[in-house]
Order: sequence, then structure tokens, then C-alpha cells
Amino acid sequence: MIRFALRLIGLILLAGAFAAAVIDGARSLADQKIELSSMGTALAYAFPAKFALMHDYVVRKAPALWDLVVVNALYAPATLDLAVLGAGLFYLARRPAGRDAARPRIR
Repeated sequence: MIRFALRLIGLILLAGAFAAAVIDGARSLADQKIELSSMGTALAYAFPAKFALMHDYVVRKAPALWDLVVVNALYAPATLDLAVLGAGLFYLARRPAGRDAARPRIR
């Protein structure tokens, strides 16, 4: 059940990465230069009230985490962030290596 939930969330994140790539592609074609929207911009548009509270929460809980990880993730393109998170969840939800070796393969 956990594996199913991880795969479902990973698939939703990968679909979001594809949608962000399409939006960035359309914006790049219209402007005639490469335009990539950052994850911070996408989150600020999607959740304006919660995004403002995120800085205070992270700095209160783990101040070093804000500068080292969160700022860099927010400046990265949204397509890249969503694709890496989705692929990471798919990797976590993979089958253990021992189970596949025990099953005979039918050709």
C-alpha cells in the first residue's frame, strides 16, 4: 500500500514536471528566448499565503537548512525539481531485488 502511494505521488509530480515543461516551452516560444520558471515562483503563485509563512517556519526549525538546501531548491527550475522528486519517489517504491530473482521468468 505504501508502494502504491509513493508511486501515485511520484506520478503526480512527474505529470506536474511535464506540465511545467510545456508552460515553460510555450513561454519560451512566445518570448523568443529561453524562459524557465523557478520553483519559488511556481509555489508563490500556487500558495501565496502559505509560501510567505514557509520562510519563518524553516528558519525557526532548522536555520542552516534554509540557506543550504531550500534557497537552492527554490531557485532551480520547477521542471527539474518536480522531475527529481517524482523519480526519487519511483525509486523508493521499486520492488526489492530479492523478490524478482525468486520468480522464474516466462518468455
